[in-house]
Amino acid sequence: MHTDLVLGFMPLSVAVVLTGFAVCLLVVATQGLHGRLTLDGDEGVQKFHTRPTPRVGGLGLIAALGVAVWFSTAEAGRILLLLLVAGLPAFIAGFAEDLLKRVGVRERLLATMASGVLAWWLSGTSLTRLDVPGLDAVLALLPVSVLFTAFAVAGVANAVNIIDGFNGLASGVVMISLAALGAMAHLVGDGALAQVCLLLGAAMAGFLLVNYPFGRIFLGDGGAYLAGFCLGWVAVLLPMRNPSISPWAVFLACSYPIIEVLFSVVRRRRRQLHPGHPDRLHLHSLIKCRVVRKQLPGWSRLAQNSAVAPIVWVFASVPALAAVAFRGNLPALLCLALVFTVLYGIAYRRLARFRLRLPRRAGAVSVRRAMAMRDAVAGEPGVINRVRPEPLSGSLVPTVPESIPGLAPPVPKHTPGTALTSTSAPAAQATLDRA
Repeated sequence: MHTDLVLGFMPLSVAVVLTGFAVCLLVVATQGLHGRLTLDGDEGVQKFHTRPTPRVGGLGLIAALGVAVWFSTAEAGRILLLLLVAGLPAFIAGFAEDLLKRVGVRERLLATMASGVLAWWLSGTSLTRLDVPGLDAVLALLPVSVLFTAFAVAGVANAVNIIDGFNGLASGVVMISLAALGAMAHLVGDGALAQVCLLLGAAMAGFLLVNYPFGRIFLGDGGAYLAGFCLGWVAVLLPMRNPSISPWAVFLACSYPIIEVLFSVVRRRRRQLHPGHPDRLHLHSLIKCRVVRKQLPGWSRLAQNSAVAPIVWVFASVPALAAVAFRGNLPALLCLALVFTVLYGIAYRRLARFRLRLPRRAGAVSVRRAMAMRDAVAGEPGVINRVRPEPLSGSLVPTVPESIPGLAPPVPKHTPGTALTSTSAPAAQATLDRA
């Protein structure tokens, strides 16, 4: 019966895909009219695209969700309407940043938390169990439960925004997580929530058709926050509506973006930076710089950009499939969550310490020293003194050649305790860009 209900939504799913696709195409076709506000430049520490691109793909998601709400059945339509209404604070804050480029990280975090509180107020649902003794007793207190739920949903929304760094990356990961949540809902007989996951995935697919692989449009902060909020709230609804599903199953289904944001916060705190400080040290950034560039050196920048997403999709699919298989087995889910977190840490550590076996040249600058020099110029105290001395020969780190036309000249070796001049920054950044 539930299979028939889901299959009955296939025509509507196609309509939702086409709506999102059409709106995104319209945005791309009319960028000459609105580009002054909507185009995302190609310069910046986290910019990997090759040309200015519209970053308002969230408009396609809004339009697609509107069609899904209008034509859905009663229960699925109510859930989708709640997602659309409650997600507005997160979407508006992100969309304002897309247009104005002046909305701070704290304001956007508060907006996503406001969306979580609004969703609780409209539905009366919040996380009241984590299947952990002691914590469940604390979550039985309504204020604690509501605040924890809002924080968790905001965390997922911001996590999706953080991984939105390459063509198809964030939208593909969201679709994988939604597929896992929808499969679990279907297996326990929650047809309405399975339909919601199907239609949300269809909305993401409409955007993905324009975004991947050519990067004609980006989700932007508005689209990423809206997609992340919808994913986060479905992850709240699933275990609360179905006690046979552990909250750790939904954590595992969404684990890649969640672990990414947790690692990012810890990494930036260790470097004495704000948690929202942009950098190129996310796992997907390292995959691009340390794997894709090395294995596909003859590919264009656009092709290399698009090659990152399939690698991460595979990485995110493994825990999502495990979540479906062990959705009610708490010991197995806890072990799998720990294993995947450890594997993420191992993969990140190996990529972060990646070295190329190249001969050392006089005056060449290593990646680590280039990072230290750039941070010191930017005003981060004490970084240069934490860099270990470079060996005189046999180094395994990449170097900047001296005689390639168009490259900045090599940066002189820096002696700890002496001042760095601002002229060191461009050469240091050039080394990082080629790492």
